[in-house]
Amino acid sequence: MQLILASNSPRRRDILADLGIPFTVRTADADETCSLENPAERVAAIAVRKCRAVCNAMTNDGTLTDDTLVVAADTLVYCEGAFLGKPHDREDAKNMLRRLSGREHTVYTGVCISAHGKETVFSEATKVKFFDLTDKEIADYVLSGEPMDKAGAYGIQGLGCTLVEGIGGDYFNVVGLPVARVVREIKKITGAEK
Repeated sequence: MQLILASNSPRRRDILADLGIPFTVRTADADETCSLENPAERVAAIAVRKCRAVCNAMTNDGTLTDDTLVVAADTLVYCEGAFLGKPHDREDAKNMLRRLSGREHTVYTGVCISAHGKETVFSEATKVKFFDLTDKEIADYVLSGEPMDKAGAYGIQGLGCTLVEGIGGDYFNVVGLPVARVVREIKKITGAEK
């Protein structure tokens, strides 16, 4: 089996690498805009687009084979009716962190796995509660640069862990890939669970 990770995310790469799962990174342009109001459906729809874009590119260049398995994911933070993606600039990051301060939010990751011309699509949700943050804590964290390429403007696997009071659900989902579920779905697809 040839596993293709359809993502440039260093966090997703690290998760798979830490498990010793061999994979190749391959990305293709995909429309990541989505008007769906349900956050679980939104991330799943975007993951499907990313997966299909990579599968189409591989089909076009002749590298998609019967033993190719493509995994794509999309993550967003949902807080009190607002979708929080990656911040546009430092002020946007500060505004996101102010919104999350002292509140519980939900991190959603949608996953699409394509193999043998079939797709497996699902989403995972993890609750995250932030401490009440001071303006200085927010400013210092944004100054670190860590929030700038992360949904919700924080990384739980880095300095952002100091902002988090607690979580309910899969930690790796917050990082960007619900890896336990992904591995279980891959085993089903490949027949390795038997």
